[in-house]
Amino acid sequence: MAIQVTPRYDAREAGGILSVTSTVEQRPQSRSRWRFWIPRLAAAILIPVLLLALTEGALRLFHVGYSTSLMEPCVVHGQPTSCYNLFFAAPFFPPGIIKTPQFFSMSPQKPPGTYRIVVLGESAAMGDPDPAYGFSRYLEVMLRQRFPSTKFEVINTSMVAINSHVLLPIARELASYRPDLYIIYGGSNEVVGPYGPGTVLTASSMSMPVIRSSIFVRSSRLGQLLTSVGSSRSEWRGMEMFLNKEVSADSPRLRPAYRNFQINLRDMVEAAHVAGARVILSTVATNLRDCAPFASLHRTELSADALHNWSSLLQQGVAFENAGSFEEALKLYSSASAIDDQFAELQFRIGHCYWSLGNFRAANEHYVRARDLDALRFRADSHINDEIRSVGTSFGARVDLLDADSLFASESHNNVTGSEFFYDHVHFTPAGNYLLAKAIFERVANASSFAINSGSKGTAPPSELECERMLALTGRDRSRVAAEMVNRLQRPPFTTQLNHVEQIQSFLFRSAGMMESVQDTVSQYQWALSQFPDDLILHHKFGLFMFNYDRDAAAEQLMLGRPTDDFPIFMPDGSPIQ
Repeated sequence: MAIQVTPRYDAREAGGILSVTSTVEQRPQSRSRWRFWIPRLAAAILIPVLLLALTEGALRLFHVGYSTSLMEPCVVHGQPTSCYNLFFAAPFFPPGIIKTPQFFSMSPQKPPGTYRIVVLGESAAMGDPDPAYGFSRYLEVMLRQRFPSTKFEVINTSMVAINSHVLLPIARELASYRPDLYIIYGGSNEVVGPYGPGTVLTASSMSMPVIRSSIFVRSSRLGQLLTSVGSSRSEWRGMEMFLNKEVSADSPRLRPAYRNFQINLRDMVEAAHVAGARVILSTVATNLRDCAPFASLHRTELSADALHNWSSLLQQGVAFENAGSFEEALKLYSSASAIDDQFAELQFRIGHCYWSLGNFRAANEHYVRARDLDALRFRADSHINDEIRSVGTSFGARVDLLDADSLFASESHNNVTGSEFFYDHVHFTPAGNYLLAKAIFERVANASSFAINSGSKGTAPPSELECERMLALTGRDRSRVAAEMVNRLQRPPFTTQLNHVEQIQSFLFRSAGMMESVQDTVSQYQWALSQFPDDLILHHKFGLFMFNYDRDAAAEQLMLGRPTDDFPIFMPDGSPIQ
């Protein structure tokens, strides 16, 4: 090795003698060390990556595992198209539980003259408890009726129990299908859905890079193989699964959940813009007045004496409230709130007292606070809606922000949302689905870029009654859905709600009060099908209804409602239709 000597002169006082020293520069030696280590480090990284890639390729070659892309090739009415892949959501759920949307399909090449709308969201956007009457269906018949010369595809990709971590890959893959409009209505499950701090579906409270890495691994064939080893199969038990996943409003675990939601929401909007599509982004409406909190938690560091005093004041207040002495109850509740104002049930009781006294603004404030403090976080809280508004306004004219939260409040009794628009905490009644669809329709129909005016019957939406005739929402269907809600509400966490008895009584009344003759129901379905003979959902619902009266007619309608040529069709009793 060549050594370079550099003289360094040091003038010293001792005898005036100049001393000469030297330093040895070893830069070439450092370079040699890098030449030695770089190839080894590269090999240590690249070889495992190459082996993993080869393993993944081999697993795909031998059909081990399953594709987790959103769409898969299929045949509809003899034409090749793309259908929803049943395994798409597998990376986000435990083994044995894969939640799916209502079946949907679309052609990879959008037909000329078609206006393609995709809906992204959770169970409320899907239309639960019966997607046949969700807001996307109302929107679809509105557009068909008002713009008969334009072909509309309203494709609802929403599903139960998901959140923005699942919605983002949906939005990105849909971009290749060239939709004209994205409608995004989601935010209820950010805490309880995959990777949220209150979930039972995946690991929780992760940073965004870790979450996206986890999704990538779980979507791979190798990841599927590894996660299946030693995993026990689970059973879907609905909201009851989350009973021990309480999250307080001041939990530090909520902050990353809100931040992750905003990141995903922005990326969804960007995916839509890459596709050249418009975006309608909506805040989330919730039931405030008629949905008591599912779980309440006391503030931290509440002493035993303070808790005893608080409980005593609450009990006395409840006695006055039950007796109709709301002013006296409020005094006691206010004293309890001075000790601990973090208990969601207390805030709901205060809201109810103000409502009963006619102070509706104060009632709304406390109902909102009760929702935001609810420790079982099945409703989008104020922070979630603030994030939606922030993202919507930050994109300016590129996003049409629909404030459904404010819209529903303005249309509710005394501006406090309740059971006139909601079956439970977030799922819409027909009136709620119509209200949201009407607001979206007005934005679609009045957009300057919406070139479908030829043949238009006007831009005012059809009435709720007109829409429900076109959807064949019969009296029997209303009773059936009300009976379904009675069954749901008899399971936790609904059974722990303060107003559980009133909810059950309301649905029992509705389930018994809307019956009609068989012929009347048949006539309603026949009329709706005469308007839209290609509506697969109408055929399917008509077939299910006819099962108890005419098995042959039921089989015929169910076959007409079959979504794909190879889709198995079963009668309601489970017997296959040949």
